[in-house]
Amino acid sequence: MTQAAETITRPTQQEAATAPMRTQVLIIGGGPAGSTAAALLAQDGFTVTLLEKDVHPRFHIGESLLPANIPLLEKLGVKEQVEAIGMPKWGVEFNAVEQDMKTHIEFCEAFDKSMPYAFQVRRSEFDHILLRNARTRGASVIEDCRVRKVDFQPEHVLVQAKHGDGRMQEYIADYVIDASGRDTFLANQFKSKQKNRKHNSSAIFSHFTGVERYEGKREGDISLFWFEHGWFWLIPLSDGTTSVGAVCWPHYLASRKVGLEQFLMDTIAMAPKLADRMKNAVRVGEVHATGNYSYTSSKSHGDRCMLLGDAYAFIDPVFSSGVLLAMQSAFVGVEAVAACLRAPQEAQRALEKFDHHMRRGPTIFSWFIYRVTNPAMRFLFLNPRDFLQTKAAVMSVLAGDIFHNKAIWPSLYAFKAIYYLSSLFNPMRTLAAWRRRKINIRDPEAGSAT
Repeated sequence: MTQAAETITRPTQQEAATAPMRTQVLIIGGGPAGSTAAALLAQDGFTVTLLEKDVHPRFHIGESLLPANIPLLEKLGVKEQVEAIGMPKWGVEFNAVEQDMKTHIEFCEAFDKSMPYAFQVRRSEFDHILLRNARTRGASVIEDCRVRKVDFQPEHVLVQAKHGDGRMQEYIADYVIDASGRDTFLANQFKSKQKNRKHNSSAIFSHFTGVERYEGKREGDISLFWFEHGWFWLIPLSDGTTSVGAVCWPHYLASRKVGLEQFLMDTIAMAPKLADRMKNAVRVGEVHATGNYSYTSSKSHGDRCMLLGDAYAFIDPVFSSGVLLAMQSAFVGVEAVAACLRAPQEAQRALEKFDHHMRRGPTIFSWFIYRVTNPAMRFLFLNPRDFLQTKAAVMSVLAGDIFHNKAIWPSLYAFKAIYYLSSLFNPMRTLAAWRRRKINIRDPEAGSAT
């Protein structure tokens, strides 16, 4: 190799790594999963380092929390802070497109009456609260620092990271938690990330002022509107802005021939009820689009590491489950980490519990997500009946009360039976819906789009 080649390959003085820093647990990502895990572990006496690629507050979508988030916020000691920036959300409204039908359901109709509301939040503010809390609890939080490589060595884990100013830093850790969200850092490194073959979604969204809201208690409730290519969300925020977005089939987003803003407004026009509530709306945020984001990892943990929240799997935001699953995974995950580091004889059982939890949440929500655009499911949501307490069971799922409440399951199975019977008694409609969905979830990137 020539001297010139050697000069090119050497790191600059600014990029040269300093001496490795020691930590017990290193967390990749400062979203809800990472910040929650950092706060809990630091509070439990572990030395925790959290590396976040951005500087908070930063924009993020996913503004609607679930009632089951509230007890978790209380355990973290941040409920009052979230309440100060949040819009109370007491229920959800479903709107049909092809007929003049809508229904409104409140979370107090679920089995557990102790969780009757949640909050709509700006994620930039919400995530910042959780990150500050992790720092307050004793975690070392380093922002503008992107992890580049995780090397699992015989006695420790070596993590290489790069600061925003170009400086390189190495960390020696006993355990690594991947809470990198859609970056799915370890799943990519392990090559365990898989596209969800049963579902495929894209989204386009922005923030608006001047959107018509309901008065009184219902002002902060989320509204869902079905349309030809998917469904819309309408989420009122406490500062007067409203988040509006369409979750649509990937081939529809790929068909765009105009600018993003025009495409979003043209799509909104396909849902007349939504368009009517937005007749005086003014866009005040950038239009964002994301494509083909349904995925899962084939494993939730490995040797001295685990994946939390969206770093493990993401399906669809229709039931606002993302933040709940992220935070809940952190609560269960830290128990497994503690066992691995302090009581190795209990580690296997703790990791099995963690793995079961990680698979269970997405599985429960996905049954509804895969069918939410089906005519039979739309009819059941628009015409809720509490036969055998099925309405209460479904509202319990929509509230996120799926991990500890065993009472919901008989009624939930009854609801599923009603759905299947409804599909069976309408075979032509069911077959047409199945064929349409099979076409809609095709991947444009695979060359199947027409």
